[in-house]
Amino acid sequence: MGVLPGVLRSGVRTPQHGRRAIHIAKAFVSCALALASFAAAAEAAPRPPRAVEASAPALRIAGGGRLTWWGFAAYDARLWLAPEATQRTWTQHPLALELAYLRAFTGKDISRVSLEQMQRAGGIDAGIAQRWTDELLAAIPDVAPGDRLLGVHRPGRGASFYFNGKFAGEIADAEFSRRFFSIWLAPSTSEPGLRAALLGSTPP
Repeated sequence: MGVLPGVLRSGVRTPQHGRRAIHIAKAFVSCALALASFAAAAEAAPRPPRAVEASAPALRIAGGGRLTWWGFAAYDARLWLAPEATQRTWTQHPLALELAYLRAFTGKDISRVSLEQMQRAGGIDAGIAQRWTDELLAAIPDVAPGDRLLGVHRPGRGASFYFNGKFAGEIADAEFSRRFFSIWLAPSTSEPGLRAALLGSTPP
């Protein structure tokens, strides 16, 4: 009966086997380090909330930042974009914007400020403004520190809202959705620093 390569009949391993074992061990360690690095990278890149993964699984994290008003931190924001989206074409692709509130706000105040910011991009017919206000009030509740409000842009369809992971409402108006998310993402935004942080390395 033959013996395994690199092993003597007495059971003593040859130098050749020892070198091979060292190479295998080094390869194993390198593989383990690579897997650990991959896991760390996956952990560092937040995945979209479940509500987003169910409807737009291809979205990737683009960036995040904090909104501060007069020295008071209002909320932390995170943006997920389609991989092919750019800073100019984001309106043509699905996206998700999550606001993690650090202070309490009423749904009425959020809706009012949202309409004011949307009007920065141009006038809105009074009847349409009232309809959008009513629909925002129905979809956006009062928020407290720790609450999360997620908005999903659906090109050509409108916007969906989720409050703490649960569906809160939908505004089926493509123009509303474009104007609403432009509050944060349009070049005309009142918070260019936050816009830059949200878009991150998104191509121009």
